Amino acid sequence: MAKKSSIPFDKNGGTLVTQRRMLSSSAWLGLSPQAKTLMQLMQRHWTPKGPIGFGVRQAEKEIPCSRKLAMRIFDELVKAGFIVLVDESLFCSRAESKTRTWRLTWMPCWNNRAPTNDWEKRKDSNSTSVKTTPVDRPQVSNMHHSG
Repeated sequence: MAKKSSIPFDKNGGTLVTQRRMLSSSAWLGLSPQAKTLMQLMQRHWTPKGPIGFGVRQAEKEIPCSRKLAMRIFDELVKAGFIVLVDESLFCSRAESKTRTWRLTWMPCWNNRAPTNDWEKRKDSNSTSVKTTPVDRPQVSNMHHSG
């Protein structure tokens, strides 16, 4: 019988846990800071019951960023294999509107399916396959400082 963990995680707000292997991967390291932020914001809404609803307007507000940048960030995460679109958004002024829904590939899927970890199946960013592009990153000097 497994012993319960005595690590004092936050019981009130919950805790987000991320795989170390993912955080060390070239797929993760190649992401823009905004894409990494969006992943955490989306994971906050994850449940094992189904896909999560998270739209461009929500990303604009919570990151914060422009609409154009929010759309590019979603595209970056799709191309890198971290999220998969489950259902497109719908806006109807007469009926109920709905936001896009997503599956987070590093998290278990509904019906107790294991994570697909699509990000692992992508080629390294050094190859000719999927290559993530920086999204509004500040320029960093290549100079190394000693001491």
